[in-house]
Amino acid sequence: MQQDAFDIAIVGGGLVGASLAAALRATRYRVLLVEAFAPDSAAQPSFDERTTALGNASRRVFENLGVWQGLLPQVAPITRIHVSDAGRFGMAQLDAAALNLAALGYVVPNRAIGLALWQSLSGAPNLTCAMPARLDTVTLQDDVAVLSIVDAQGRREARARLVVAADGVQSKVRAAARIGMQTHDYGQHAIVAGLCTDQGNDGTAFERFTHAGPMALLPLAVPGATGWRTLVWAARPDDARRLMALAPAAFISTWQQAFGWRAGRALQLASRNLYPLALSRADASHAARVVLIGNAAQAQHPVAGQGFNLGLRDAAELAERLQAHDGDPGDPAFLAGFSAARAADRHGVVEFTDTLVRTFSDERPAVGALRDAGLLLFDLLPPAKQLLSRVSLGFGGRSPRLTRGAWST
Repeated sequence: MQQDAFDIAIVGGGLVGASLAAALRATRYRVLLVEAFAPDSAAQPSFDERTTALGNASRRVFENLGVWQGLLPQVAPITRIHVSDAGRFGMAQLDAAALNLAALGYVVPNRAIGLALWQSLSGAPNLTCAMPARLDTVTLQDDVAVLSIVDAQGRREARARLVVAADGVQSKVRAAARIGMQTHDYGQHAIVAGLCTDQGNDGTAFERFTHAGPMALLPLAVPGATGWRTLVWAARPDDARRLMALAPAAFISTWQQAFGWRAGRALQLASRNLYPLALSRADASHAARVVLIGNAAQAQHPVAGQGFNLGLRDAAELAERLQAHDGDPGDPAFLAGFSAARAADRHGVVEFTDTLVRTFSDERPAVGALRDAGLLLFDLLPPAKQLLSRVSLGFGGRSPRLTRGAWST
């Protein structure tokens, strides 16, 4: 780093942090982006083999940032969502065409999103990247934040008027700001794997609630193959570890028995990875010289695929407000305004996903009957489907301009 004074330091160059940096490129702000891993590193946890289901608002963000076109070869549109309750009669469907939409969402590999974002940052005149580099300490003062950064050349010091915590659930920036985090362990682990069946993708995404745990099956765009999908299977920790230990053929057989034949017969299993599931919420979303976005502010269960979409709206709202702001980016009133603008959306998404998990994890017969009646009622109500299709726009307040239309820096 030739200079050590910045307007904004973004700590965490994963999907959300890199998106914010892309939105701020070519602005008047001097931006420092600190990331522990190179974007093409196999150790980069944000750009791993998982996939992300992007809502239509998130697609528009990437279109406005100029990265969507490069992603298209690896984008699998979701044109239909099929929701079912195993062993019961509850079932509902969403169809994009019936809602006058080209797609309900888009499944994209995380690695592809990350690389496209980092390519868009190349040559940005106002951006300095410290990568791979580790944030050691953050000292927050009244008028500036002092960051101690360690890279291959040793320890360096940088100063910024605003530090954006985009460094995940275990955020070091959030800890330095003394913002607490409330965590609820769902008692589930998610198995994420690639699964190929003999039935080609037709754009259908499946969400199936079983006694073994909820599972999602999402379409994938794999060159030269038509039947690949991403499986996300949430199960109790002991069951998840048992499933992970099964040989591929035994795992496929167990999955087929739990899921059924809606997607065809499973033929091949790719690598499996295991992730613990919990709900985490920060006690505040800003402090002196610090603002939290993405998983540093909130992290939820992957059911309904809302986590990254919510974090991306955090980044979009912050970028828009920073672009329109003429003063100190770390001004307390400015940060309070951002937090107030994001509160309703954050609360709505967290409550929505948490309610889904709790409702579909309750095995009491009476609850199951009500659940199935609700699914059937939803299936008969077009206004309810229209409302659910707009979840990606946010749960409250004004949608960020990046999610709606034209954007210029």
